[in-house]
Amino acid sequence: MKKKRSILVSLLLISILMITGCSQGKTEEIFPSRDINGIIQWGAGGGTDIISRSLTPHVEAQLGKTIVLQNKTGATGAIAAQYVYDQPADGYTLLYGAENPQLYEVMEISELSYDDFEPIIVIGRETAVVVTTESSGIDSLDQLLDNASDSPGTIKLGTTGPGGLPYVVAALFNAVDKAEFNQIPFDGDGPVVTALLGGHVDVTVTKLSTVKELAKAGEVKILASISEEPITGYEEIPAITSTRPEYSKYLPWGPFYGVYARKDTSPEIIEILKNAYLEGFQNDEFQEFLSDSAITPMGISGDEARDFLENWKKVSSWLLYDAGGAKISPEEIGIERVNP
Repeated sequence: MKKKRSILVSLLLISILMITGCSQGKTEEIFPSRDINGIIQWGAGGGTDIISRSLTPHVEAQLGKTIVLQNKTGATGAIAAQYVYDQPADGYTLLYGAENPQLYEVMEISELSYDDFEPIIVIGRETAVVVTTESSGIDSLDQLLDNASDSPGTIKLGTTGPGGLPYVVAALFNAVDKAEFNQIPFDGDGPVVTALLGGHVDVTVTKLSTVKELAKAGEVKILASISEEPITGYEEIPAITSTRPEYSKYLPWGPFYGVYARKDTSPEIIEILKNAYLEGFQNDEFQEFLSDSAITPMGISGDEARDFLENWKKVSSWLLYDAGGAKISPEEIGIERVNP
């Protein structure tokens, strides 16, 4: 009798364990089962912040969960990248980033790059513009570069730190025109533009989407775009090559935006996130936002995104090195040279 009771108890325990195991397995398969954290590597009001907050509501509609966006600034976005990298690879902490991590290695800012993350989506790319105010007394790009060459260090350039967009373009200006600026760093292009409006800096380089409304209102003056051709819809902004054709060897080049998860996140979770972000990207309202902001839509993921990121890293690392702005040679860390 005792033996039969023992067998029955054993079978009951096994059944309970099997049911519990199945329940846990089912719970683990449900993603997302809670809110997701989206870490924006630049400050409020900047280009990365604006595009992140424009896209995310359309993605939330696909996932059925809230994506809690948080700005985590510092070290040219490296603090945010490191934070996301240090979180569990479970898809619940995503990095909303710009192009900067692809230059961390040659700038010796961080050992991380987008090689350490899985691209959920590369959203789009944008053209950089050189911006000042009426009170600066600077009326053209030629005047700016001539003054910065003739009187090195007298013009205050607002930057986002080493490896940031203004830093890279300033390195180009120095390489081609021997123009030197007094570089003043801020935590993102939003704070830089605020400093520009307040007269604390004379000029900056940022994305068109960050300043287009200010330009329409006459609060800032766009001197040129860092491009070979005028920006569609903004033909009144002269391309840098219209008066400085020698810059064409470095173009096309420019910033981009994307969303990333840790590289070792499961393929099933990556697929769910990728589909949700691609659906959100295709939303008509978001596409209208991209068009109004003069952001070239990309909407790529997987191998196509990885190829784009790798090529951008190669071109930009060598561009920065050749312009004298890199800390170490890309060759030292295995980045092969390719033509822009």
